[in-house]
Amino acid sequence: MTTTVRPDRPFERHEVLLKQRTLSYRHAPAQASDAAPAVFLHGLGGSALNWTDFMGRMGGQLDCYAVDLHGFGASPPPRDGDMTPQGHARAVADFIIEQDLGPVHLFGNSMGGAVALQLAARRPDLTRSLTLISPALPSVLYATKGNIHLPVISLPGVGERLVPKFVETTSPEQRVQATIDGCFADPARMPADRFAEAIEEIRVRDSRPYAHDAFLQSLRGLLRTYLDLGPNRPWKLAQRVSASTLLVYGRKDPLVDPRSAHRATKYFPNAHVVVLPDSGHVAQMEHPEFVEAAWDRFIGSSGSAIDSASSARST
Repeated sequence: MTTTVRPDRPFERHEVLLKQRTLSYRHAPAQASDAAPAVFLHGLGGSALNWTDFMGRMGGQLDCYAVDLHGFGASPPPRDGDMTPQGHARAVADFIIEQDLGPVHLFGNSMGGAVALQLAARRPDLTRSLTLISPALPSVLYATKGNIHLPVISLPGVGERLVPKFVETTSPEQRVQATIDGCFADPARMPADRFAEAIEEIRVRDSRPYAHDAFLQSLRGLLRTYLDLGPNRPWKLAQRVSASTLLVYGRKDPLVDPRSAHRATKYFPNAHVVVLPDSGHVAQMEHPEFVEAAWDRFIGSSGSAIDSASSARST
């Protein structure tokens, strides 16, 4: 039986020096010595902090590692400068291999979902299961008022002017509140302690000279995948994912239209899709209990008996 724990503070941050890169991560040790490892990937502008409460819930089943993707949290940019989803996925693969974790249960939110897809499709040997929460996948038919500004910011020169100006004219408190307002169905669900932790992390991030460039390069790399017509475009990669896959969408998500869930069922060979009626873009933060329940049902112990060759879907 899973013991649910809400951490009173973020899990300890660690730094690992790999052969080709340096990465920061937070580790929530499993309660059981034989628990399977899990890796959690945050969205654009986020960090490992986005998974604190969810990892607290999952610690009864999984050995949890939340990675700061390159240029975010405390992870510096990669030496090769590649902050595309594929480049971030290569970094996560290095982390899994050199930490001797694989195969892992892989979780990704928003841009982290795009990164997780790259890894699951290209390195099935490292992926035990795939859980995508409001993944940032191409959906040109479903532009929303919450994401329509992103292509403008990504334009060369425009983002370099707008992003620093936004940071200079708004306080960390204002920026955290704006993020919560744009990602939660009900911003009041953001706990006060998590709000304070996010503000402190933003203050530290503001001091890092690469912060703006990392955001813009990751955004541009992500949007380029939306225009890719080649054999490795995201929806083609989805067809190559062999692991059991759970996709969670929020019906009140202002950034990823939940109608994208229908498209996902057409491409992932072994997909289970859940749409949460009262959730926004970061369901693992707003409703960690519902995401946990969905994972338990379709991926965890109760879902492990499902034939991996079958395709089961739920909405």
